[in-house]
Amino acid sequence: MQIGVPAETMPDEKRVATVPAVVEKLVKLGFSVAVQSGAGEAANFPDDAYRAAGAEVVPDAATLWQRADIVFKVRPPSPAEVGLLREGGMLVGFIWPAQNPELMQQLAARKATVLAIDALPRQLSRAQKMDALTSMAGVSGYRAVIEAANAFGRFFNGQITAAGKIPPAKVFIAGAGVAGLAAIGTAANLGAIVHANDTRAEVADQVKSLGGEFVKVDYEEEGSGGGGYAKVMSEGFQQAQRAMYAQQAKDADIVVTTALIPGKPAPRLITAEMVRTMRPGSVIVDMAAEQGGNCELTEPGRAVVKHGVTIIGYTDLASRLATQSSTLYATNLLRLAEELCKAKDGVVNVNMDDDAIRGLTVIKDGAITWPAPPPKLPAAAPQARPAAAAPVAPKAGSHGPGEPMAGKSLAIVFGVGALLFLLVGLFAPASFLAHFTVFVLACFVGYMVIWNVTPSLHTPLMSVTNAISSIIAIGALIQVAPPLTGSGASRPAQLILGLAVFALALTAVNMFGGFAVTRRMLAMFRK
Repeated sequence: MQIGVPAETMPDEKRVATVPAVVEKLVKLGFSVAVQSGAGEAANFPDDAYRAAGAEVVPDAATLWQRADIVFKVRPPSPAEVGLLREGGMLVGFIWPAQNPELMQQLAARKATVLAIDALPRQLSRAQKMDALTSMAGVSGYRAVIEAANAFGRFFNGQITAAGKIPPAKVFIAGAGVAGLAAIGTAANLGAIVHANDTRAEVADQVKSLGGEFVKVDYEEEGSGGGGYAKVMSEGFQQAQRAMYAQQAKDADIVVTTALIPGKPAPRLITAEMVRTMRPGSVIVDMAAEQGGNCELTEPGRAVVKHGVTIIGYTDLASRLATQSSTLYATNLLRLAEELCKAKDGVVNVNMDDDAIRGLTVIKDGAITWPAPPPKLPAAAPQARPAAAAPVAPKAGSHGPGEPMAGKSLAIVFGVGALLFLLVGLFAPASFLAHFTVFVLACFVGYMVIWNVTPSLHTPLMSVTNAISSIIAIGALIQVAPPLTGSGASRPAQLILGLAVFALALTAVNMFGGFAVTRRMLAMFRK
């Protein structure tokens, strides 16, 4: 079967549905590929690159539409393009069936099979590789911040210069979906102070991980609508949200709005009154302009200045990064082609038993099959009630806190210890008692500090204490060669000398081993 890629006819659309690198992979799947001449020029993919990848370059759209078994497009087809579609052919691209009922009827009249890439059931994890909405939203979120930076009259990052201190820009992102998160990451990387809000509380950690601060609405209500989208919130929540937005708009230099609800006009988040309270020179980028806009003063497709605030309502943000967005979109369609042609023989099989393909298929052989039934998601395994843990018998001689010693055993231990100390005190010389006292204190401190530590902490603790305990080396050196200050002073006996040398050797191993373990442990936390 032949895949045809026509040039996009919508004004200012620079994207193309496939790129030369993907053409090679489509050919390996068994398809032949035809590309309309000039289709990739605006995205910096010349005709010669397509020819080199194995595609045929067709001079005009009419020939391509009539010859192609499958048509890959970006934007929904115009009525003229629907008339060019071969009867019984297949169309893959953005369709937006909820917003384009007339287009659906026209395509059904052509007995076509239509796969709307925007209808992909995004809840399915295996469908993510085909998720063109996510790909385009990420590009659009990045480009929205770049457009804001272009229109903004100051730096994003704060600087201290000879001419004075420059404060960082304050950016507020309304909506933390894929586009919003891309905007948050871009603005934070440029050095701005970023605040963001979303009706879905679970995205707060994602906002923080990208360098933003999550601003919560003072109203408790869950906002997740499934499939990665938000739902329509209650009137009480919306009032609290508007109050929060009014405060953020007043404080922010740049506002980026991304809120969309599938199949419905974009919610109005920024009112004209909020725009009036913003500082002159501030910027609003309304990423929902194509669906009516989140800002009351947005003019779709245009950048206008109202009340001293630049309001950008471009509807082609992804197209303004045509090379990148075309590459991502082409890859998404390649993954779809792999699902349709698992035999790699160039013949597609629209398997309506596959939840992902069923969700994509809005028209099958002229019959409208949209909306699709909810996909069969695997049921979450019921959480078993944890069984009562059986009491664990304490291990003899184990580290860490354990059961206290029995009273009788404790009395015996203290009695024996007291007897030993009494014998030492009665018969040992005074010089020995001083060293013995230090030894006993060291044993006690070592027991309290080391022995009662949880076993999982032994490696980092012992690696340091082993190195510190190497002060023993000094004592051993003194025993090997003590200072001869008095007339009767002499070198130590062979037994003491041997013990000192042996202690010095063990301490050296202890000392260097401690530092080696510490070094390896610290290396685990370095990038």
